[in-house]
Amino acid sequence: MPQPVSSPLSVLRIPAFRNRWGASLVSNLGTLVQSVGAGWMMTQISSSDAMVGLVQAAVTVPTMLFAVFAGTLADSHDRRKVMIGAQFFMMGSAALLTALAWWGLMTPWLLVGLTFMIGTGSTFFNPSWQASMGDIVPREDLPAAVALNSMAFNAMRSVGPAIGGIIVATAGAAAAFALNAVSYVAMIAALWLWKAPVPDNALPREPLRLAIQSGLRYVAMSPNLVNVMGRAFVFGLGAVAVLSLLPVVAHERLAGDATTYGILLGSFGVGAIGGAFFNARLRAVMDNEHICRLAAGAGAASTLVLALAPVIWVCLPALMASGAAWVIALSLFNVTVQLSTPRWVVGRAIALYQSASFGGMALGSWLWGAVSDGQSLRIALVGAAMTMAVAALVGLRRALPEYGNLDLSPMGLFREPMLQLDVQPRSGPVVAVTEFEIAPADVPQFLAVMAERRRVRIRDGAQNWVLMRDLEDPRLWQETYHVPTWIEYIRHNTRRTVADHGTYEQLMSLHRGKDKPHTRRMIERHAIARGRGGVYRFDV
Repeated sequence: MPQPVSSPLSVLRIPAFRNRWGASLVSNLGTLVQSVGAGWMMTQISSSDAMVGLVQAAVTVPTMLFAVFAGTLADSHDRRKVMIGAQFFMMGSAALLTALAWWGLMTPWLLVGLTFMIGTGSTFFNPSWQASMGDIVPREDLPAAVALNSMAFNAMRSVGPAIGGIIVATAGAAAAFALNAVSYVAMIAALWLWKAPVPDNALPREPLRLAIQSGLRYVAMSPNLVNVMGRAFVFGLGAVAVLSLLPVVAHERLAGDATTYGILLGSFGVGAIGGAFFNARLRAVMDNEHICRLAAGAGAASTLVLALAPVIWVCLPALMASGAAWVIALSLFNVTVQLSTPRWVVGRAIALYQSASFGGMALGSWLWGAVSDGQSLRIALVGAAMTMAVAALVGLRRALPEYGNLDLSPMGLFREPMLQLDVQPRSGPVVAVTEFEIAPADVPQFLAVMAERRRVRIRDGAQNWVLMRDLEDPRLWQETYHVPTWIEYIRHNTRRTVADHGTYEQLMSLHRGKDKPHTRRMIERHAIARGRGGVYRFDV
């Protein structure tokens, strides 16, 4: 059932979060002023609507390309250092953008390329930023923290575009780019002063390749996460049309200037702020699926109105509804991913979620720009509205999961066994065998429980999982799986969560042996043929 939630403002009682949130206001202001300058400059140096759409795509494509690497860094390295490095990279890119615009050397593809670089920095910053929320605020405050972060961005969206429009209209796009470059200083200072907690992990750092594989495997074997990411992709595909084509709406439909564009974006931001506040009430009375349908339906309706609106006064309320739908849906997806994922892999899960949602946005930015070029602006917006309607209807077949009842803290029951062989961390492969005694009448229930156990085992790193039944004594069953090395076997067992413990308890209730099931751990040794004489040696 839906649970009461606190106001987003309640999380400001935590000093570390409050300081970072204040810095994010300044940084978000610079980002939005930059987006106004880039979007408007493209309308001045290019006559192609597709190129205008590519400005928005250049921000989102890096997430699709690099998110999994960024998420791996967020889980395996010092998140504070990753965030500071990303901020310096974005500052340098913004400074170069400023210089080229100031000297009149900007071309359409240079603008897209430098916007892509800023988007790349943001891609490496965001997973660490989102994952570090769990290092600062308690679990019960995480929805409020995510909503307040959305509010920080959208509060600046309500004033930043208007400020950006004024700056661009009076001082040119180069001034907007310069303001963005300076805005990164506040976040760098806040992160520099933040005392990040030291991770409590006695195991060595997972190699990059294995860490990427672990993250991909965990998400692929978690149906709830796959569901959320699929919905986020479809929603982003349709919703992004409003933002990517808004410069065209201002320039062609309304015959306005940069100030008009800023006012339109400001209306979107005002709606998003209202959506962040209203989101708390929605979670108190509705489940996740109905909130998602409401947001997608409202977004579809507002996009359709924008497609047909002849004057700015009709566009403004439609944009407010679109902004509210945007923040309600995306904050819901974000919180669901974070609270459905244990801490050891949360950065990679967030990154993959952002890759899905931003991938949809990148594709949508290009697609709707191309449709607007080839057909008309109206047809592009109508198509985007229909896509968002699909995002609402998908839930009729597969509803979004709830996140309130999962305890994803480590179970902490595993103890490394005393070994009689000299086994090194990289020794392997390791084979684990567990035997159960199951009454014939309990076999159907046992198989159902083992199917879930198989998913959890593979999700946490097991390979070649098999379940075998003894031909001579059908009451005996053996679960067998491999892991590449001894250190990976330890990682596999430490990844089990309290939420997974229910499967173990069910197996214990079905087991009919005198003693508890015992797990035997063995290391493989391969016999390799050598020569024609049939002599074998063992690979030890």
